[in-house]
Amino acid sequence: MSLPRYKITMLALSLGIASAMVGCSSNPKKEVVDTGPQLSEQVYIQKAEKALDNGQYTDAAKYLEAIDTYYPTGDYAQQAQLELLYTKFQQKDYEGTISLAERFIRLNPQHPNVDYAYYVRGVANMEQNYDGLMRYTSLKQSHRDTSYLKLAYQNFVDFIRRYPSSTYAVDAAQRMKYIGNELAESEMNVARFNIKRKAWLAAVERSQWVIEHYPQTPQIPEALATVAYGYEQLGDKATAQQYIDVLKLNYPNLVKSDGSVNLRAARKEGSWLNRATLGVFGREEQSTVETPKTAAPAEQRSLTNRMTFGLLDRPATSTEAPASSTSAE
Repeated sequence: MSLPRYKITMLALSLGIASAMVGCSSNPKKEVVDTGPQLSEQVYIQKAEKALDNGQYTDAAKYLEAIDTYYPTGDYAQQAQLELLYTKFQQKDYEGTISLAERFIRLNPQHPNVDYAYYVRGVANMEQNYDGLMRYTSLKQSHRDTSYLKLAYQNFVDFIRRYPSSTYAVDAAQRMKYIGNELAESEMNVARFNIKRKAWLAAVERSQWVIEHYPQTPQIPEALATVAYGYEQLGDKATAQQYIDVLKLNYPNLVKSDGSVNLRAARKEGSWLNRATLGVFGREEQSTVETPKTAAPAEQRSLTNRMTFGLLDRPATSTEAPASSTSAE
């Protein structure tokens, strides 16, 4: 019995597709073979420098990675690794930046510019949770997951402990101040939520954490007032009075005439301060923190001032007079 015409057509199509698939599988793509370095180490670094000067970070990364691959013990190897940190950061590849920084720290613990890797690691972790929406709207990092901020804070603590006189120490300290404000605000945001749901003890614990761990932040007045208010609601009048006495001494406007806590005024007290960004993000003007000197012979090339991340408005400093100096883009 003959098949219907439409079934014959479908069978022909199926056989055609199957033949095409077999043909593709029998002719796989040729593997790309690494033929080794195409240029000398010096030419690679020159091309990388030119690409960085022009903001061509993809090309710069390609040349710097070639040095890392083909000349791992060359004159420019460590310098290329340090500049690759900057390149990856500019490409917003923060995970890659952190990985490269940790690798450099692990392999070169005594390098004169290892402080640079510690510093960049902290900045990259700081950037992990910030995106375009966060930068240009009123959304608060403190109202989101702060795990990367906590990690960045610890990175900067470690960095400043190891290298208190580093070129980047002042920058790192300013970033720690900003992060401290954000973390304190995150804790107080949870405390406010607990006040709304009448979870007095939870609100007190969050506020006490701010007082203990972030004593220099603008959230302190509200934290003290929240602790006092929480203990009042818990019926612990003696402890509440201790905190009210502290408020009277330091923030008398946060205590009402009847001696009770003015929690609404306390929240307003720090609201304009704890929303400030301290100028870390979204700035047009940029500083000129200098790219670190490396072990490569200084006379072979001059290092440009690229690494800034836009925080400090101070001129570049150097122990040597470079042939040229370029502000970071």
